[in-house]
Amino acid sequence: MELDLKRIIDQVGKDKGISRATVVETLEKALVTAAHRKYGQEREIEAHFNEDTGEVELFEFRTVVESATSGAADIGLTDARSHDPEVEIGDQLGVKLETSGFGRIAAQTAKQVIIQEVRNAERQIIYDEYKDRKGEIVHGVVRRIEKGNLIVDLGRAEGIVFRKEQVPREMFRVNERIRAYVLDVLREAKGPQIILSRACTEFLIKAFEQEVPEIYEGIVSIEAAAREPGARSKIAVSSRDSDVDPVGACVGMRGSRVQAVVQELRGEKIDIVPWNNDSVRFVCSALAPAQVVRVMVDDSIRSMDVIVPDDQLSLAIGKKGQNVRLAVQLTRWKIDIKSESFMREVQADLAEALSVVEGAGEYEAKLLLDHGVASLDELVQTETELLISIPGISEEGANLVRERAQQLAVEKVERERLQREQAEQERLQQEQAEQERLQQEQAEQERLQQKQAQPEQAEDVVEADAAAEEGTEPEPVSGDAGEAERPAAKADVTEETPPRS
Repeated sequence: MELDLKRIIDQVGKDKGISRATVVETLEKALVTAAHRKYGQEREIEAHFNEDTGEVELFEFRTVVESATSGAADIGLTDARSHDPEVEIGDQLGVKLETSGFGRIAAQTAKQVIIQEVRNAERQIIYDEYKDRKGEIVHGVVRRIEKGNLIVDLGRAEGIVFRKEQVPREMFRVNERIRAYVLDVLREAKGPQIILSRACTEFLIKAFEQEVPEIYEGIVSIEAAAREPGARSKIAVSSRDSDVDPVGACVGMRGSRVQAVVQELRGEKIDIVPWNNDSVRFVCSALAPAQVVRVMVDDSIRSMDVIVPDDQLSLAIGKKGQNVRLAVQLTRWKIDIKSESFMREVQADLAEALSVVEGAGEYEAKLLLDHGVASLDELVQTETELLISIPGISEEGANLVRERAQQLAVEKVERERLQREQAEQERLQQEQAEQERLQQEQAEQERLQQKQAQPEQAEDVVEADAAAEEGTEPEPVSGDAGEAERPAAKADVTEETPPRS
């Protein structure tokens, strides 16, 4: 019994990955529970595993009194001194209980407690392990798919990739290997819930850390990242070593490193741009591959108006605004993309408003643009101090400029309204013309079908006329044999009729 119990304790600890002390504590707790079931919950019982004998000993603690009562909570002095000669009245004495008398129910209770406690210990170990791995990439195998969520076997534990943490249009099958980022570890009643993600930006960053040694060693740092999972990502990198190009380090020889990350992300496009403490330069880099001509900055609202060539406008904005949206996420600046032709129109509007002041024109309009005044509405709201800071404009001239700008803004709004109405009218006319064209085509098609049907009708008429001239009826197109023989029977009756006398 001694060797068996010790061996069982060691084997359970090894199989479950639990410390020996935890297994012993679980066993002691289970026997105390069984003892309470046998002797009653009010009894003060403790268990102790004896390493020498290999047995779990149970002790009931009683209070030493002069004369024992009927209750089980105390023990008479005479009986107490038979266990411990030095005991005195009021002391707590532990009396050993026999475990061999436990019944089937008590033994079953002990077994259930052991199973439950071992399971709890396993869950605690898994929780402690994975809460420390939060923020890492783990490997696993997709075991099943439940309501669109991927259940991943991680070895000793299971993780879950919720639908929202999956990359759009990315499909995994059961038994397929998967890598994912440990997003969170939650303590649940049924065990720790390990939440995984492949759609978060951190997964992109960790993937680069694993592929680029310079990032792992701390020479190159990913300063910022923006991602639209499954479509496109941008990362900004810097280097502590002036001899190490951070962008080149991430790209790798012939693009080997970045291609490894792209392959892991199932073809997601990745832009790698250099980090810069200069916000303007950083924004210009973030809008790559578009080229920037000019930038107007408003630090008060952390906003930039970025002017690009007309042929670069769609490139700067990106498909459905994707490029500028990622640039905003990467730089944390509000970015408004405008074309050069649009800015020329704005400058012309400002120059026209300034024309009420003698000598003011294009140059002064450019100065206003440099101060962030990028529309007639903004010119109306411009403070007098800014306007009079422009050479040649007085306080009275500033008021005239704002009045003229207000007038031009109203005229421009009216002009744009008329253009919209005209465009809508042209659209409706085009739709009406297209509808008429379709109706004409349908009418022409019906006419051709009728024309093709007319020759067939004419042939039927010719056959009927020919049959009439021969004195016979045309053969029926359809019908049974009896109907076809009727004309012949009529002819026979006519021949048998005698001639008149």
